[in-house]
Amino acid sequence: MAKKTTSFVCTECGNDSTRWAGQCSACKEWNTIKEVHLGKDKSPSRNSGYSGTRSSIQLLSEVTLEQTERLTTGITEFDRVLGGGIVNGSVVLIGGTPGAGKSTLLLQVIANTAEKGATVLYVSGEESLQQIAERAIRLNLALDKITMLTETSVQRICDVLEEIKPTILVIDSIQVMYNENSDTTPGSVSQVKESASFLTQYAKRNGVAVFMVGHVTKDQSLAGPMTLSHIVDTQLILASTDDARFRVLRADKNRFGSVGELGFFAMDSAGLKEVKNPSAMFLNRTEKAASGSVVTVLWEGTRPLLVEIQALVTECQYGNPRRLAVGFDQNRLAMLLAILSRHGGIFTASDEIYANVVGGIKVTETSSDLAILISIVSSLKNTIVPHDCFFFGELGLNGEIRPVANGYARLNDAAKHGFKRAIIPKTNQPKNTISGLKIFPVSSLSEALTALDEIS
Repeated sequence: MAKKTTSFVCTECGNDSTRWAGQCSACKEWNTIKEVHLGKDKSPSRNSGYSGTRSSIQLLSEVTLEQTERLTTGITEFDRVLGGGIVNGSVVLIGGTPGAGKSTLLLQVIANTAEKGATVLYVSGEESLQQIAERAIRLNLALDKITMLTETSVQRICDVLEEIKPTILVIDSIQVMYNENSDTTPGSVSQVKESASFLTQYAKRNGVAVFMVGHVTKDQSLAGPMTLSHIVDTQLILASTDDARFRVLRADKNRFGSVGELGFFAMDSAGLKEVKNPSAMFLNRTEKAASGSVVTVLWEGTRPLLVEIQALVTECQYGNPRRLAVGFDQNRLAMLLAILSRHGGIFTASDEIYANVVGGIKVTETSSDLAILISIVSSLKNTIVPHDCFFFGELGLNGEIRPVANGYARLNDAAKHGFKRAIIPKTNQPKNTISGLKIFPVSSLSEALTALDEIS
């Protein structure tokens, strides 16, 4: 029989340590580590794994392949992020700040699927049934096909599941659920892990699609043990943009689709409405052109996305010039400025530089390198880049402009939005002309700066 053990858990990020410390080694917060007594683990989860099944040894060539069936929700942006729809037996963890719309979105999802004949169950451990009913009425959803339950014990929840055999289960939220076989308090690291593992095993054995709502910490990461991210099949984050009306749903992990896929929604009194043209949402530019403002085309998941990048270069008033990047890596900005100095002949050592990706988008790819440098040069020289021009390309340390993936799709999408001119890597120059779009192919930073002088 296993004896009781003691663990030390950070209340901010959920990091688990073997001993107490004044500062958390993960999130660097002070006085947040608390002692937690871990009870005897009576759960059978350790013997069967997260998949909930055991298999015999066999050759990989002998494994029977089955086509994955997906249930579409009718919300195109949500289906896109999942990879095409809901997979039977999948476990999806969706997190976000309070008020982001997690419960609202899932309520709309199960209402749509229930209209198509699916049996759904919404389990609430935080809100009362009256609160959820009021929200559903406000969203104008059909109430007669959504089954509700207020419960926090995963064993009792599974007993109900055996009775009604639902297609989709929503758990709101996983942090308040508890496993009766664990002696720790609900909300602790071990309880969150055991509860998620118990529900995951049931989902895999019975083919039930499970959506778990998760809390986030103040740094916007999912609260609880890191094991939670490994247990689930898909991890989604619902976040607000700079404009509080819009929400962005991002896939950080997806075993059944693309990682990094984005879905865009607008929040109003009727709930979350999908945004069909997200590029227009992020290109709400002023009519009067200004220096330091340029447009680039990102590739998010499986589609192009036009965003505006702004830069402000000003004379340093103090001894140490400040460089601030919002929306992309701070270290990459420092590297790009070094390339601009060495291969572009433009020195910014005595200037303060602020660069921002408009709309709250986080740029993770390198295709925006050229646009960032062009915006800095535009602000430094106080020259205006025409509104009908856009840029993309990766910068190498030798000043070369390297190609990016899906170049033709980026060009074609920008042309549809009315852009007339593009400065792009020479390797990305399409073989066929794109109607209404004049392309300036360049192979180095110096060529790009020369092309910029021609169009400005």
